[in-house]
Amino acid sequence: MQRPANILVIDDEPDLRTLYELTLLREGYRVEAAGSVSEAWQHLEAGQFDAVITDMRLPDGQGMEIIHRIQKNQRSERCVVMTAYGSAENAVEALKAGAFDYLTKPVDLKQFRAVVASAVQAQQAPPAKAWQAAPADQPRAGAPAVPDSGVAALDRLVGDSEPMRLVKSRIAKVARGMAPVLVRGESGTGKELVARAVHACSQRSEGPFVAVNCGAIPENLLEAEFFGARKGSYTGSSQDRDGYFQAARGGTLFLDEIGDLPLAMQSKLLRAIQERSVRSIGSTQEDAVDVRIVSATHKDLHAEVQAGRFRQDLFYRLNVIEIAVPALRDRREDLPALCAALLARIAQDGGLPVPHLSAELLRRLAQHRLDGNVRELENLLHRAVALNDGDELHLDLMAQRPGAAAAPADLAIAEPAPSSASALGSEAPRAPATLAVAVAEPKSPPPALPSDLQAYLDQQEREILVRALHESGFNRTAAAARLGMSLRQIRYRIARLGITTPGGDEGASTSHADD
Repeated sequence: MQRPANILVIDDEPDLRTLYELTLLREGYRVEAAGSVSEAWQHLEAGQFDAVITDMRLPDGQGMEIIHRIQKNQRSERCVVMTAYGSAENAVEALKAGAFDYLTKPVDLKQFRAVVASAVQAQQAPPAKAWQAAPADQPRAGAPAVPDSGVAALDRLVGDSEPMRLVKSRIAKVARGMAPVLVRGESGTGKELVARAVHACSQRSEGPFVAVNCGAIPENLLEAEFFGARKGSYTGSSQDRDGYFQAARGGTLFLDEIGDLPLAMQSKLLRAIQERSVRSIGSTQEDAVDVRIVSATHKDLHAEVQAGRFRQDLFYRLNVIEIAVPALRDRREDLPALCAALLARIAQDGGLPVPHLSAELLRRLAQHRLDGNVRELENLLHRAVALNDGDELHLDLMAQRPGAAAAPADLAIAEPAPSSASALGSEAPRAPATLAVAVAEPKSPPPALPSDLQAYLDQQEREILVRALHESGFNRTAAAARLGMSLRQIRYRIARLGITTPGGDEGASTSHADD
């Protein structure tokens, strides 16, 4: 039979301290209480606890002092801090210092019990394997322990370069708490894989992982999608439906492309994260939700905040811990392992034997820019496997990027066009190849800056979408695939930009062109 957990409660208000004690005693915990930093440390020196719940402000110091001392002495207690309403900076500071979680005063007792239960569960979890960020022949002391699911998730992040070892080590470390995580990196670097690894390495790995693409949801549906809706709250709402927050209870909510969220929705998301509760559309009361937030973006959120497109308070709430995913050009040494893993998966999906990976192919890939990172690499290998007609793969790099330069320098080998005789198979001698040096054109002045940046960008996007639709015969599914987006995303953009398509006004209706 498992022993009851030992909890230390620290608060200088006797009434609140008694309330917290009685609440925890009813849950079956053993509870000790203290009213100051010095008294709390006497309890900690006298024994071991599973969790420490402390107010931020105490008569003889700050609750942060207790967190720092627990971290410094490498004690195992999970710390939960209680902050006054609106003290977001204190909560963020505590999470960065190593606190497991935080509560906002006045404390909701239902939420209080849930947070304490999570801290105790994390503390009493069975021993996990220690994951080594270094190669096996270079073991590191103090490697963070992760569950089996976490080891598998980290192994899916292919690569043993120094940048990737740092990423994996950081994942294993930050997964242990409840602090929000912001995953930053270019498109195609594998930000969702990193988010899934954070979930798999945490004590929430048994719970759901709900991934949301914030840029793919129409603005008028955002609130219902995130927070749910009650029956009859809007036209067509025939039954109650949960939102993403309710679906992720007890697990992790992954907000991909958080930088695309409109400002109006950002304020509602901020409240949901701070209060740990959401109100469904049509409901008169809020429901407590227990989720961990992991978000990702390819944008520079610092610049977005400065430009007024992203709320500063939401940025600091989400960016408690940052994980920067390296671009593929910064870890070229991982190319052989990445190619091998991708080819094995492509072959398995297609029921084919794994093709041979030649040194020449790797050399050509290493010289290619790969601006699209791992996603572009996978695309290249998919094409190579599909067009393969022999034992070795051949890359079609010229088809990858329209307008790509044929050679890295301003030199090209020019050969004379074949004569009519040689075209008919004659053995007439061919003129030797000549070396042509491209003369650099005088640089034209850069175009003038647009007076309305958003209108300019909308026009560029409109032209690209119209071109893709024309070239695909107005098949929106094919056009979306060419542009690397979903059918839902291209429909939304067609409607937003007012693009008229055959069979529907402004692209609003679904037609046979999508089939």
